[in-house]
Amino acid sequence: MTQRIGMIGIGLMGHGIARNVLKRGFPLTVMDHPGNRPLDELRAGGVQVRASAAEVAADVDVVILCVTGSPQVEAVLTGPAGVLETLRPGAIVVDCSTSIPSSTERMARAVAAKGGRFLDTPMTRLAQHAHAGTLNLLVGGEASVLAEVRGLLDAFSENVTHVGPVGAGHRMKLLHNYVSLGFMTLLAEAAAHAERAGVAPEVLIEVLAQGGGAGAALQRLSPFMRTRDPSDVPFFISNAAKDLGYYRETAGEAGVRHDIADVIGRTLEGMVATGHGQDYMPSLVELLKQT
Repeated sequence: MTQRIGMIGIGLMGHGIARNVLKRGFPLTVMDHPGNRPLDELRAGGVQVRASAAEVAADVDVVILCVTGSPQVEAVLTGPAGVLETLRPGAIVVDCSTSIPSSTERMARAVAAKGGRFLDTPMTRLAQHAHAGTLNLLVGGEASVLAEVRGLLDAFSENVTHVGPVGAGHRMKLLHNYVSLGFMTLLAEAAAHAERAGVAPEVLIEVLAQGGGAGAALQRLSPFMRTRDPSDVPFFISNAAKDLGYYRETAGEAGVRHDIADVIGRTLEGMVATGHGQDYMPSLVELLKQT
C-alpha cells in the first residue's frame, strides 16, 4: 500500500483499527500517549511511534483520529504540536471520533486552510468489531476524497456509508447513538423493575424477544441480565453520557425538541456523578435497581 498512515488515539477502538490497518500492509505511525492500549502487538507489526501529533502528521498522507470527542479533536488538530503544524499539502484527515457537527465543520475549514482535506468518519458497533475489522463507518465529506481512502477504510470496516457533506457523518452518529443508547437505557430500567418485582430474567427476555422489545438493545443487555457479565458491551457509561450531551446540543442547534433525550441524558449523567462512569452500559440494569 502506497499511502502512509498516521494515527492518533490507540484506545479501545483505535487499537483494533490500527491492527487491521497494519494487517492490510499500510505503513503506520502512531502517537505515543498514556491513554493508548499496550502497543506491543503493533510494534511487533512494524508500527512507528512518535511523541506528538505534529510528528505523526509530518510524514504521512492520511491522519486517522480516534479520540474521545470534540475538545480532544480540536486540541489534537489545532493545539501546540498539533497536526496542523506539519500537515502535508493534500493530506487527508479522517476523524473517526464522535464529535459535535458544528465543531467538525470548523475543524474541516482549519484543515482546508492548511491545504488538507477532511472526512468525518465515525463508527458504529463495538470494540470487538474494531478488532475484527468489521466496523460500520458513517462518512461526511466529498465523495472524491472518500474514494481516495476507500481502500484504507475497507481495512477496518464492513460497511461504509457516505452520508453527505462534512459534518453529516457526525450528525448521523449522534442520531444513531441517541437511538441505540436510548433503547438500552430504557430497557435497563425495565429490566431493573422486573428484577425488583421478581420476574425471572429469562422470562423477561423471552417475552420481549417474541414481541415489541426484540432488537439490538435486548441482544446486548440479555447476557448481563443472565450472568451479570457486562463485557459484551465494552462501552463506558461516561461515553454514553457524553454522546447524549452532544446529541442534545446538536438538536438544540437544529431547533428541534429533545425532551426524551434530556431524560436519558440526565439518567446517564447521574450515574457518572455517583462514580459509575467507568462501568459498562449493561451495568445500568443493576444500577437502576437502586433508588
